[in-house]
Parts: sequence; C-alpha cells; structure tokens
Amino acid sequence: MSERIAVINAGSSSIKFALYEMGAPEATLFRGQIEQIGISPKLRVTNAGGAVVEQKEWHAKELDHRLATREILQIATKLLGGAKVTAVGHRIAHGGTRYAAPTRVNAEVMAELTRLIPLAPLHQPHNLAAITAIAEAVPSLAQVACFDTAFHRAQPNLAQLFALPRKFTDAGVRRYGFHGLSYEFVMSKIRGVAPKYADSRIVIAHLGNGASLCAIDHGRSVATTMGFTALDGLVMGTRCGSIDPGVLLYLMDSCAMDARAVENLLYRQSGLLGVSGISPDMRKLRASPTLEAAEAISLFVYRVIREIGSLAAALGGLDALVFTGGIGENDAATRAEIVEGCRWLGISLDKTRNAGGRGRISTDDSAVAAVVVPTDEEQMIARHTASVLELAHASVH
Repeated sequence: MSERIAVINAGSSSIKFALYEMGAPEATLFRGQIEQIGISPKLRVTNAGGAVVEQKEWHAKELDHRLATREILQIATKLLGGAKVTAVGHRIAHGGTRYAAPTRVNAEVMAELTRLIPLAPLHQPHNLAAITAIAEAVPSLAQVACFDTAFHRAQPNLAQLFALPRKFTDAGVRRYGFHGLSYEFVMSKIRGVAPKYADSRIVIAHLGNGASLCAIDHGRSVATTMGFTALDGLVMGTRCGSIDPGVLLYLMDSCAMDARAVENLLYRQSGLLGVSGISPDMRKLRASPTLEAAEAISLFVYRVIREIGSLAAALGGLDALVFTGGIGENDAATRAEIVEGCRWLGISLDKTRNAGGRGRISTDDSAVAAVVVPTDEEQMIARHTASVLELAHASVH
C-alpha cells in the first residue's frame, strides 16, 4: 500500500508544505504555504491540478511557526478526508558534521540539532519548532530530518577547511554549504533533461532570495559558495554574501555595533535590498528606473559570474551550467546576463530557448551547455522520508 508523506519546509517567515502519495510513481496531492508569519499570515493551498482549495488569513500576533505547523496538520487531515499520514519529512538547514544522510528524529537528534542553532540562526529554530509542534500534537507520528548540508559532506577535506588554528576546525568551524536538497533534486532530473551531462562537470546556480552555486563532478559536490553559514557567497535578497572579515571588526569597533546588530545588518538589511534601498525582489528591481536598482542587479550578476569562474577552476573545466531557483528558473534577463559574462567558458545562449525558460537554453554548438531545471526540495524530502521508513522497517525484521 502506498504511503502518504507530509513535507514541512519551514523558513524564516514562511512554511511551505506538501502532501504526497508515495506510490509508483509518486504523486503530489496538495501543496501550500503560510507566508508572512509574524507580519500578516496568509495561507494558500492548491491541489494537484493547481486549483486553490483553501485560503485563510490571520492577524499578525495570532500565528508563530509552532501554531502555523499545527494549523497545517489540521488542514492536512481535512484535505486527506481522514486518511492517515505515514510520516512527516522536514527540511533542516544544518546537520553539522554528524549528519550526512536523512535521519529519523528522536530526542538525541533534537538535542544535537538544537546545539547547531547558532550556525543557522534564521532557519534552524523554525525548522525545529515545526518538529516540536508535530511531536506535541501527534507523538506517535514518525518524523524525518533531511539536511540541507548533507549533500556537501562528500566534498574533499580541503574544500571544507578555513585557514584557522586546528582547535577551531576540530570544534566544527568549517565550510558546510547549503541548498543541498535542491542540488540533489536537480541532479536527479538532469539524467532526463540533459543525460549527456549527468556524469560530467556541472555548476548548478540556485538563484533566489537565498542564492548559491555548487560545483558537481559525476554527481558529487566538489565545492560550493556558501560556507560556515548560509550568509556566505553570492549577493542574496537581504544577505550580503562574502565580505571581508575586517568590515565586521570595523562595524564593531567604529560603529559601536554588537554581534546582534551586525547579524541583523548582514542577514536582513543587506544584499539586493541594501544596495538598491528598494526591495530584495529581483522583479521589482528590474521594474525600477533607479540607478541603485540597476547597480544591485549588476552586482548580483557580477558575483555569480565571478564565482562560476572559481568553481570551474575547482572542477578543472566545465561541461554544463544549470539554472534553478526562483530567479534561475523565471528571470530570462538575469540568465542572459550571466551567460554573457561566461562566454569565455564557451557558453553561447539561444535567445529563443532562454525566453522559454525550460530545458536547454544554449545553442546546439555551444561548447558548454546551459540548462534550466526547476527544483523541488519538497519532493526530494518526501523521497528521503519514504526511504528512511523503508530502512527502519527492514531493520526491525
């Protein structure tokens, strides 16, 4: 009998969720999101055909992440008509050095993941709040943690090291990388979209409000732009990306900013929002006539191009560049600007294909292929959750 898997993907101000029938093939039953938690919470749920089946709004103080998760449980029960959910899979931002694969949640796992909160302060607390809310409501329901860092544990040790004294490395201060669930899903789809490149040298550009790049060789992560935290690397919606550590010392010494003030600046006030002074949303910046908006876009594109060059060096060459994420999948102008900046690598854009925004967007004679592959982190989590349950069941017998 097929299993019904629920997936919870908790972000800093939203919770995405999905319900799957894990048969052959797997089928999406419903998808939904509660957004603007703590501001003006709104719920929207669609069925497999894309039709809206549930909508709701709350006042700002009526809903935090824990209460929002309970609301999702009630909605799932209603939508499934009383049919039981077998398990819940969660996207967990940080698994540290210990977790390199999806893991069934227990008290020991929760304690370890709680210890990792300082490494992902914007996401980990909300990830764990969702697990706690479900455990309180339905203690017997199996829960599986799927880690955004796990995909990168295959990287060479040198790619994970900072040039710090060994005692800090031994304490866990190293490059972890994120967006691993997205990279893993995209790789699973490349064999169907562009099978020629599945076992070659690929850079995947996950470009959205959070953005990163990953160098992949024969399906394994080699290097990535995010490091110890999800703050590192590219310019993002509100995050600054890579920054000279000396700037942080300056902010503390000369601007009288403490650690929390610096954290707020780097995570919430910087990136596209900080440079433009307008918005973290690329669509709004593209529509704006201001020079600041144009400069924010140009900086975003420049940093992507520069990091693609760095990852191509780590790979010893490049066979394909893959775009995914909200910007990567939907913004043809940004893709075109990035590909233009990578012409030296041998990428030639087909403008008509790029406008279509799916599959191969480079010309047939392009030495390096450019491809658009939509990501689906929730589906990857559902697959992992079903797999962990099968392994657990087999171990009992």
